[in-house]
Amino acid sequence: MQLFNTMARSKESFVSRQPGKIAMYVCGITAYDLCHIGHARSSVVFDVLVRYLRHLGYEVKFVRNFTDVDDKIIKKANAEGVTSHEIAERYIAAFYEDMDQLGILHPDAAPRATEYINEMATMAERLIERGHAYRTPSGDVYFRVRSFAEYGKLSGRDIEDMRSGARVTPGEEKEDPLDFALWKSSKPGEPVWDSPFGPGRPGWHLECSAMSEKLLGLPIDIHGGGQDLIFPHHENEIAQSEAATGQDFCRFWVHNGFVRINTEKMSKSLGNFITIRDIYKRYLPEVLRFFLVSSHYRSPLDYSDQGLDEAEKGIKRIYAAKAQMEQALNRSKWSETKLPPEIAQELTRHEEEFTAAMDDDLNTAQALGHVFGAMRLAGRLMEDKTMAKSRETAELLRRIMADLAVWSRILGVFGRDSQDFLTNLKACRLARLGIDAVKVDSLVADRQEARKTKDFARSDAIRDELANLGVTVMDTPAGPQWDVA
Repeated sequence: MQLFNTMARSKESFVSRQPGKIAMYVCGITAYDLCHIGHARSSVVFDVLVRYLRHLGYEVKFVRNFTDVDDKIIKKANAEGVTSHEIAERYIAAFYEDMDQLGILHPDAAPRATEYINEMATMAERLIERGHAYRTPSGDVYFRVRSFAEYGKLSGRDIEDMRSGARVTPGEEKEDPLDFALWKSSKPGEPVWDSPFGPGRPGWHLECSAMSEKLLGLPIDIHGGGQDLIFPHHENEIAQSEAATGQDFCRFWVHNGFVRINTEKMSKSLGNFITIRDIYKRYLPEVLRFFLVSSHYRSPLDYSDQGLDEAEKGIKRIYAAKAQMEQALNRSKWSETKLPPEIAQELTRHEEEFTAAMDDDLNTAQALGHVFGAMRLAGRLMEDKTMAKSRETAELLRRIMADLAVWSRILGVFGRDSQDFLTNLKACRLARLGIDAVKVDSLVADRQEARKTKDFARSDAIRDELANLGVTVMDTPAGPQWDVA
């Protein structure tokens, strides 16, 4: 399998440090607010990566942390008159509610930063002993960026360029404006822990270094997160971890692209974010997941209602094809008609190229193309009057259904009961469009009655009224079936 390694700035063949085992760490949320679609994208990307690595036979130990002590958490807690712990726990619970609906597997470990204060303090002590960090008179501890010769190797930034124009803020006790905090001395209204440096709390960057070393050991095989974490967070993790241990910190750095609205990165700081819950009010969670896996994880993703509408149509096509195959396979009698050999070969090609796409830097967009290719093949088999009755067609349809089950486990989509999903999708679309299902049922019944009495003018008028509502009616042997256009 090839993965794009941010450190190498290229795709590389992935080989784990221990045969058959993978240690993987992904930076989780800072728990101070509801998650937005950017968080959903990162969660889906690394969920698919874990799923695929396990599909390949690896034993993956997956760790995703929660930052539960931070300036933003403290600010919100003080504004509400509650503790930082209460704020963090509220939004950690909300995170799980949102991500469970999105089909995100729980990690093997989900450490909270506050559970590893001792490990962070120990790492800061090590850095001081080795000359990579220093204490200030007020009790803060800073990392000496210039003491780590390779600083900037992940982001590609030059330390001299970064230092140009940088200044120490009056009142700060830094030796250099580039130095970053490992420990912050206590201040009124903030949570406090004891440490060898006095009461205070850890710096953000130190958390992930301490937790990943404790839970996974070094070097980590894969460290993931959004592109916005490359600098300074991941750059600082590398510096403090490698300076403290003398070991490589991570072998593969994997970063997902931004979600954009109107070409701007979506983020809370810019105020242009859309929460996952806002989307769930209008679309099924699985539609959002399908939207997210429809693009390559490293590409920027432009969010729009139109994009979600297209995703909804795409996933509906797959579920409708599944339902059609399930119905076709209920046939009790099959003919011995032989199919052209190239038909089975076409399915084999889609199966092989799905795997090739996933092996090529987790190209889910290309892999989905082969899912749709298999659906088109199934459609041709079922629509051809001669082939539809062939026993070989039944064998191929069962094989496609088995493929869909495997592909579903990897991508985390189209794995539900077909009729259940299509019914829920229809209800969701009706609600979003403000269409009254009872009214539609009544109009469809009136149209059917008009057709029986050969009142075709009224039948056509009702059909037009339904079309204006966005409803299409299909006349089938089992009676009229309607759907939202």
